[in-house]
Amino acid sequence: MSTPHAAGSGTFLLGGDLPVTRLGYGTMQLTGPGVWGEPADPDTAIAVLRRAAEQGVTLFDTADSYGPSVTERLIREALHPYRDEIVIATKAGFTRQGPGEWTMLGQPAYLRQQVEMSLRILGLDRIDLFQLHRIDPNFPLADQLGVLEEMRVEGKIRHIGLSEVSVDQLKAASDITRIASVQNLYNLSDRSAEDLLDYAEATGIGFIPWFPLATGKLAGPDSPLAQIAETHGATPAQLALAWLLHRSPAMLPIPGTSSLAHLDSNNAAADISLDADEMAALSALS
Repeated sequence: MSTPHAAGSGTFLLGGDLPVTRLGYGTMQLTGPGVWGEPADPDTAIAVLRRAAEQGVTLFDTADSYGPSVTERLIREALHPYRDEIVIATKAGFTRQGPGEWTMLGQPAYLRQQVEMSLRILGLDRIDLFQLHRIDPNFPLADQLGVLEEMRVEGKIRHIGLSEVSVDQLKAASDITRIASVQNLYNLSDRSAEDLLDYAEATGIGFIPWFPLATGKLAGPDSPLAQIAETHGATPAQLALAWLLHRSPAMLPIPGTSSLAHLDSNNAAADISLDADEMAALSALS
């Protein structure tokens, strides 16, 4: 059996100048329950991050709120000093009060503080992709993105991204600063962000789908998903990832796992080719 390698997913230029493998890795599942606290097995968490890099993953997605401050530290422990091709995307805009508790905070001074903290924890001079985790309605969008643009000019951020936004919000944000990526819920069973994906692709913006492996009831034993997976000798989850990669050249899935075996399985999806009939059958499932 060949070693899985993310390079089969192809590459995308974030912001038009920063190449990343389209199949990345998301770190949220490395924390404790409720995205809170340390991993149950810290050694395996480090091993997963290192194997992801060994298997060609170059885009690692994290956030200051994961833990909080746990996954950024794990990335540094596992991968620092970083190879030139490694791209770390992090986020700020949520405070944490306990397991499963998330409170938006887009105060500009707080966002600046969190950029500085992420730089320190990750051991970076510049963050390649810094994403506003949510647009906080309590502060003007121009102020929230304005402080990130200031830090981009200062050389502390390379590219700016957004998370969970609408097309109208993306357009408004693009009038303030250049947006390199958007990160919204999107998978085979939930395509509520379809219009955002189409707009992102048309404008050269990377689309990072979170919760990419969800298949819901689409993976029943007699479903087209299961049948097509069987013809490829693959799992339904691998087919769901392959479908995402075929759906749009701007698609940058970041499946997360705390398991080495699941990581291998996810990265093997990069080499699955789907023909037009298979894509049509899968796309019709929703």
